[in-house]
Amino acid sequence: MMSRDITLTNPSGLHARPAALLVALAKSFTSNVTVRYKEKTANAKSILSILSLGASQGAPLTVMAEGADESAAIDQISAAFSNNLGEI
Repeated sequence: MMSRDITLTNPSGLHARPAALLVALAKSFTSNVTVRYKEKTANAKSILSILSLGASQGAPLTVMAEGADESAAIDQISAAFSNNLGEI
């Protein structure tokens, strides 16, 4: 299992549009991908699970992946967060 701590920089937080982008990206990997915020852990392949985190701008998140392509999953998902999940 690999994990990486990131800070959510998206000005609007993790709302529906960036959550959908995250889910689509996570689904492209065979690894199990989860996101942790505070005491909640969400399945990154489920939009409802991601939205239930209620993460806003500045939230400290931990992205975790376990499986054959876990390294690529962590790298690409971290990069997507660095790019504000497609939002300005």
